[in-house]
Amino acid sequence: MRKEKSCGALVVRRGAESPEILLIKHNGGHWAFPKGHMEAGETEEETALREVQEETGLTVKLDTRYREMVTFSPAPRTMKDVVYFAATVLSGTETPQLTEVSDVRWVPFDEAHKFITFENDCHLFEKMREFTARYALLD
Repeated sequence: MRKEKSCGALVVRRGAESPEILLIKHNGGHWAFPKGHMEAGETEEETALREVQEETGLTVKLDTRYREMVTFSPAPRTMKDVVYFAATVLSGTETPQLTEVSDVRWVPFDEAHKFITFENDCHLFEKMREFTARYALLD
């Protein structure tokens, strides 16, 4: 069995009307959160920061109190762990990495389920929504 590991972040901000989450549309057509494979010598946090910046153009600050992992099989005889952290934006402009991402979009929390493709990601978002409220992440 082959093992893979990726890391990413659920990036949130205070929108004009309500909290918003950053979603990316992968070139494969599904909406999710920025993430990618760990490189040799990287920590989970370093991978998450790098991948968010590469895929979205944004520099973010991680909140590692939110650390969730999903495991799935992307191919026969392959298991993949994906670790996600909470994040807020420090700087940058939303710019998709066109080799992997066709769109980068801020979505109000109340509309996120209309976009998010996979059920695992919907569960991550709900945990993030609770975390945001509990820890006043956007205050």
